[in-house]
Amino acid sequence: MLFNGLNSLAAAAQQAQPQGDIFSSMIPLVIIIVIFYFLLFAPMRKQRKQLQQTIASLQNGDKVVTQGGIYGVIAGVSDDRFQLKIANNVKIEVSKNAIAGKVPENVSK
Repeated sequence: MLFNGLNSLAAAAQQAQPQGDIFSSMIPLVIIIVIFYFLLFAPMRKQRKQLQQTIASLQNGDKVVTQGGIYGVIAGVSDDRFQLKIANNVKIEVSKNAIAGKVPENVSK
């Protein structure tokens, strides 16, 4: 009778052990995901937030570059787009999402 009890305990321990192996084998995967988050996703989110703040602060007369590489000066601002002056008497409208950034003042043409 005591022997049957020990056998049932041993069987229960063997059944519980594979679950522990699954969790312990998932630990490296979880660590890799956490590392990717801190190395890739967090800096990208910070950079995107900074770009949104820059776009929100743009006003007439600021020099900008679009994601397509077009340099221009903001000639007008509306809710969802900018009017850029790219040459004498040439103005285009671009989405606010198309702005890649503000051109520093000390950069010459």
